[in-house]
Formats: sequence, C-alpha cells, structure tokens
Amino acid sequence: MKLGLRLNLYRAATLEMPLELVRRAEQLGYHSVWTAEAYGADALTPLAFLAAHTSRIKLGTAVVQLAARPPATLAMQAMTIDALAGGNRLILGIGLSGPQIVEGWYGQPWGRPHQRLRDYVTIVRRVLDRSAPVTYSGPEISLPYTGPGALGQGKALRSILHPVAPIPLWLATGGPRNTALTAEIADGWLPMGLGPAGVPPELRGLDVFTGVTVQLTEDVGGTLDAMRPLTAMYVGGMGSASHNYHRDAMARRGFPEAADRIGELWRAGRRAEAEAAVPVEYLEQSALLGSPERIRRRWDAGFVPPGVTGIIVDAPQAAAVDLMAELVGC
Repeated sequence: MKLGLRLNLYRAATLEMPLELVRRAEQLGYHSVWTAEAYGADALTPLAFLAAHTSRIKLGTAVVQLAARPPATLAMQAMTIDALAGGNRLILGIGLSGPQIVEGWYGQPWGRPHQRLRDYVTIVRRVLDRSAPVTYSGPEISLPYTGPGALGQGKALRSILHPVAPIPLWLATGGPRNTALTAEIADGWLPMGLGPAGVPPELRGLDVFTGVTVQLTEDVGGTLDAMRPLTAMYVGGMGSASHNYHRDAMARRGFPEAADRIGELWRAGRRAEAEAAVPVEYLEQSALLGSPERIRRRWDAGFVPPGVTGIIVDAPQAAAVDLMAELVGC
C-alpha cells in the first residue's frame, strides 16, 4: 500500500504551503504529495515549488481540470516541472470537472466530455512522446486547429523540451463510460465514488488511489458533524440538478437516496437540513477519526476497498501523518 499526502490549497482564500508537513511525509517514506484545483489556486504551480524543496516524493495532481489549459500546455508544464524535480517524479491526474466550472469559469463548452477526455489525453501523450510532430483529428479537439476562425496556417510541431522521464497519466472518473476509458488509455485511476466492493476487475492492473481524512480527536461525533457542511455543499451545490459528479459519486458509494435528498434540500435553500441529511456511514467510509487505537482497529478491519493500491491522506496533524506511516509500514 502506497501513501500520498493531500494538500487542500485549492479551496483556501490564502496560499499557505505546509512545507514542513510535506518534508515530514517524505522522510517517513510517503510515495507522493497531491494538489488539486477548482477556481482558486491552481494545481501545478505548488508542485513546482515543492520540486525545489523536496528530493524524492512524487508530485501528483488530483486533479488538474481538463478545461483549464490546452493539452499541449499541460504537457509543457508537466515536462517542465518534472525536469525541475529531477525526473520521474510527476504524476498527472486529469479530471473533467463539471459544466458549471467548465462553462462558467473557463468559458469552454461542456460538449461531449467523454470524447473530449479521449482527445485530450491522446494529444498529451503524443506531445510527451515526441516521436513525431503532433497531429490529431478528433471530434472535440484537433491539432493543428482548422475550425472557425482558423487561418489555415497551423503547423504540426514537436516539443523542443525532451521529457527527462516518462510522465504517467491518471484519470479521475466515476461513470461507466469514462471508467472504461480509464482502463483503456490511462496509467492510473483516481476513482470518483468507489464503494466497499472495490476496484472493478478491468482496472485491477492500474495504480488506484483513493482518499481518506485522518484526524486524531476525542470527539468523533463532533468531527463528523464538522464535515457535514463541506460534504453537503459538494453533493448539493457543486453542480446542477442534471449534472453533479459529487452527487453521483455518493450514489455509487451506496447512498443514492441520501444524495438525491441532499441535492433537493440544497437547491431549495434548506442548507442546514441538507447538512443534517449527510449519512454518518457515508462520512466514515472515507474517514479515520478518533484515538490511535480506534483508527488502528478500523484500518486492520479492512478499511481499504479491495484492489486499491494507494491512499491519499488528508491529515493536517503531523501525528496523524506519522500514524498512517506506521499503519502502512512505510
């Protein structure tokens, strides 16, 4: 079992890098440190900073948003950061986000997300591969561009910069079509809504990392209650009645009725009721809370779903980071 450390820089109003915690994780033998992005701090710039302050720990995105940058730009940034880090350290986790952010923040069409994901990853791979100037004709993305407004002078190009090591591409997916696409074209999987049954057989050959919140506390109930507002906001408010992948993820984890109810309450403006509707069982599926003994008991009882190869730990306490290294045996 591999351990990653999650940094929640993307949802903070100010940028404060927990550098000593990252260094501690590296000393303990953590496999990776992971950033994300929504519509605040981006996912890649912090990894460039960490590349200068660490030496071994892998640098992952969970995730970069597909609509945030063209595929060639993502490949350029990935090669640059991995070169700064010494090579063989970057992991690119890519996700679609949702139409609210794609259209509202990035000004991109939602289009056909399944096909766009295929086109995007294919182009990123070709840029990183450097075997030939990049050409690709897809229904959503093409290089060179020949669509509306084009001069017709686009030229197929090959990256000037050579990658210093292969850069794995992981996908964050949950629905059946995109999960099947992950098995076909990706090097790793960041599942959205993995239930207790674990990783499907067709994805067992990939690295599969899920997340867990770890907190040492004497008040488990109060800590769970403190998790309700953010959970209700994501399940109820990060999307629409027709498109919300956080709601869909809750349903895939075995709580479809609760997911629908939270969405209804949130959209009706009844936020306190939406928070109260978040099941404790759902929260505890991805949380290890309490004393070290309670956390150890839950871990030893089979906390990790079958087929998972890594856990990304959300643990701001140094003692919790230490405890997870002990449980995994880093």
